[in-house]
Amino acid sequence: MTIIAAADGSALGNPGPAGWAWYIDDSTWRCGGWKRGTNNQGELTAVLDLLRQTAHSDEPLHILCDSQYVINSVTKWMKGWKRKGWKKADGKPVLNVEVMKALDEAMQGREVTFEWVKGHAGHELNEKADALANGAAKAHSTRKEPEPGPGFPGAQDVGAGEDPAVPPAAGGAARRSPSAGASGTSGATTTRSAAESEPDLFSLDANTSAGPAGEEGSSSSAGPAIEDLVVDLERSLLTDAVRRNRRTLTRLLDVRWRQVDAAGRTRTRRELGDADESVEDVDLEVVETRRLGDDVVLVLWRATAAGGEISLGSSLWQRFGDDWKQVYRQATREA
Repeated sequence: MTIIAAADGSALGNPGPAGWAWYIDDSTWRCGGWKRGTNNQGELTAVLDLLRQTAHSDEPLHILCDSQYVINSVTKWMKGWKRKGWKKADGKPVLNVEVMKALDEAMQGREVTFEWVKGHAGHELNEKADALANGAAKAHSTRKEPEPGPGFPGAQDVGAGEDPAVPPAAGGAARRSPSAGASGTSGATTTRSAAESEPDLFSLDANTSAGPAGEEGSSSSAGPAIEDLVVDLERSLLTDAVRRNRRTLTRLLDVRWRQVDAAGRTRTRRELGDADESVEDVDLEVVETRRLGDDVVLVLWRATAAGGEISLGSSLWQRFGDDWKQVYRQATREA
């Protein structure tokens, strides 16, 4: 019987307190995180830990992901990276290379398939994994360790490491085919820090675009990846960690930013930063994204507050150099 699991990652601030999780059912799941990491590192680590935890099983593994970056990295780009000495199409080093190498090793001799699912769209397994990953990130934001979960039955203790950039070697638990190469990367390997090696959500990087041959690393137009990036930025504004950090708000909101909320109040960027209000219990559903130009994206959304009040709204995002900033946001109560 095929093992079906969802894997997800989360980061508050990106980089910031980060979490990862995979979920099969209420008795078979795991999560973890770090005090500083990125969303992509969380997504990758969730898949890596799932592979290691199920390494002793002979069953096929089907992984549900809402990250095209993870799926493309493993199924499309990795073969080319290895051939080029773990370099991208533009000649630059592969981001998160230690995790990528560990994933490559953990995949050897395994029957593993991936399926993309839309995040925050009500998919049961994805929603469970997302909640666990987000909970782990929130725990680390308060300097607490999240409950790791029961794991997979019969698994050895070969989970993800404390440093998202350098996962420990899987040791004997990782199954290899006869043609597999040497063992995984050592924890002593020197790498750049996560902040140096991983692009954050505030800028577009070659990491988010697909080249002419579908290979990661080209600087050509990113297509749908731009909308995905803007949606992630939109969601980050509904976290207390971002809303209460003036430096982060300055990066996310244009100096001319204005908001007209559902009550008809107009606020500036400074007034939003001064507001002492929690937004953690607001659920945001993205209805549609529209490209209004190369550097402008419109996001249409529906927000549900903890008390059940629903508002419909739109946000206008504009690119300034390498940064995307929200310039206007408006909401209206749903009739």
